[in-house]
Amino acid sequence: MITRVLVANRGEIARRVFATCRRLGLGTVAVYTEPDAGAPHVAEADARVRLDGRNGYLDAAQLIAAARAAGADAVHPGYGFLSENADFAAAVQDAGLTWIGPPVSAVQSMGSKIEAKKLMAAAGVPVLDELDPAAVTADQLPVLVKASAGGGGRGMRVVRDVGALAAEVAAAQREAQSAFGDPTVFCERYLSAGHHIEVQVMADAHGTVWAVGERECSIQRRHQKIVEEAPSPLVERTPGMRERLFDAARLAAKAIGYLGAGTVEFMADDQGGFYFLEMNTRLQVEHPVTEATTGLDLVELQLLVADGHRLDADPPATRGHSIEARLYAEDPARDWQPQAGAIHHFEVPGTAASFSPHTRTGVRVDSGVADGSVVSIFYDPMLAKVISYAPTRRQAAGILADALARTRLHGVRTNRDLLVNVLHHPAFLDGATDTAFFDTHGLAALAAPVGDARGADLSAFAAALADAAANRSAATVFAAVPSGWRNLPSGYQTKRYRDAAGDEREVRYRFTRTGVRFADHDGVTVASATPQRVVLATGGVEFAFDVARYGDDVFVDSPLGPAHLVVLPRFGDPESAVAHGSLIAPMPGAVVRVGAAVGDTVTAGQPLLWLEAMKMEHTLTAPGDGVLAELNVSPGQQVDVGAVLARVESPEGGRS
Repeated sequence: MITRVLVANRGEIARRVFATCRRLGLGTVAVYTEPDAGAPHVAEADARVRLDGRNGYLDAAQLIAAARAAGADAVHPGYGFLSENADFAAAVQDAGLTWIGPPVSAVQSMGSKIEAKKLMAAAGVPVLDELDPAAVTADQLPVLVKASAGGGGRGMRVVRDVGALAAEVAAAQREAQSAFGDPTVFCERYLSAGHHIEVQVMADAHGTVWAVGERECSIQRRHQKIVEEAPSPLVERTPGMRERLFDAARLAAKAIGYLGAGTVEFMADDQGGFYFLEMNTRLQVEHPVTEATTGLDLVELQLLVADGHRLDADPPATRGHSIEARLYAEDPARDWQPQAGAIHHFEVPGTAASFSPHTRTGVRVDSGVADGSVVSIFYDPMLAKVISYAPTRRQAAGILADALARTRLHGVRTNRDLLVNVLHHPAFLDGATDTAFFDTHGLAALAAPVGDARGADLSAFAAALADAAANRSAATVFAAVPSGWRNLPSGYQTKRYRDAAGDEREVRYRFTRTGVRFADHDGVTVASATPQRVVLATGGVEFAFDVARYGDDVFVDSPLGPAHLVVLPRFGDPESAVAHGSLIAPMPGAVVRVGAAVGDTVTAGQPLLWLEAMKMEHTLTAPGDGVLAELNVSPGQQVDVGAVLARVESPEGGRS
């Protein structure tokens, strides 16, 4: 019998497993590396063991030693890291511990995507043909370069030009080596507007194999899912497709003697034809949408199956609709640049559940962060998963969009606005959710700030008045007199901010005998103002603005939409300006490659530097035509966000 479980992982998946363990009366053990010392999953476990090195989550020997030291008798791998590593699974079992996952042979069979496709083809599961990267021709384009040992979008590249294939293969190999320790890649035909459909399977040691509903995960960036749902809109409208999918998924599981929870992934076309992509021999990030539509606790089933229990003959029927949105610390408008830094405050109002299945209309939140958490550059930038459930798909989309819009997230920049815009988009609501969604509907529009058009101005007004109220409350003399008050008419006070788009916002106001007056905004009046809350009225309607300040960062939350403002000094520092033509590090990371030398002629858009952060490569390009006049970094060097890495001078001798 399992009594204490070590989770060989971090973040929200560790917290998710711990939640079920607590409900079942099982002890819990967390492991952590130095960057995660203050992480919520560490604080929540019964026991915790520190791992040496930032790659400690990939060190099987350390993980097994931690389990023994803490008295764990079972290991749950979560997802990512060593979750699909057959050698780790075998080592856990050799140590006399229970492996909460499939048999080692099944992990081995699916560990290589190349070999997995061959095995599935032999079993009668439809597959896309594997292509040799060295032999791809123009007639076969576009192709998708994929890491054989990969997942999560890492080591994947779409190639539409034969001339670019070699460079993209090399980049995919580097990313695969960094993320998975295996540089092997292959190519397959790329369905540019396909549907990513997957089937949840669960199998016991007594011959029962469940197909527990399907999920659609077609809204993706960089081949990584960000919005997932159950059931699939494509499957719902395609007669007979669900039965064929389930048959193929059960066939795949039986072909490798599967045990426990797993996911069989397919790429489908608009007509309902589908092809095997891979089998994930673990729990998926998006498993909560299946839990919401079935009432199952998939982690509990993993534990029971690992303990030898039997499944019922058939899984429960599905009902309703569930949608999950992955909240990432990243900037979609700037090529999905990952962000690092502090999370001052994180709250999703009206949360009905956390880390446990819920089958009532509402929202569940599975989060890897809490107030005060720090997002590290060393691990995946996912902060949380917000999951809705409702009787209908449109209702589930509306509930989720509203929850995200009302989320109080003070700290690093995130993809929250993008998620809200996707959920509100007419094409999404109509179920037109293929993998080309961002290309079809325009990333710039989808990444635009959410909220009422009035919200940006009014949020700045609220920030200025809250600041004035804070100064007044801290005053030791004349505290009751408004800042800037005169017994005769006087000039306006001015406060300046920079908004999330980089634009400057100036607020000019003054206190009068009849209240606050804003320059050029006579239609806005102030109902009340404290350091934390300001109520403004416009057009006869009042709106409350909650204001939080952390140093020079001001976060304003209101029904008109969230705003992040940075206080600007009254007088700028000329020495702080960055020279034109400079390449600035958009995130902390390590320089992987340098594409030019000082003195080289470069053209606008030419790749000059490659940074690795959060196991992904990011390319920095020349801002214009000119000469590389300055290069401040070399391969292997670690850089901080905002560092000047290089500078390009224009052909005329000026700066581009």
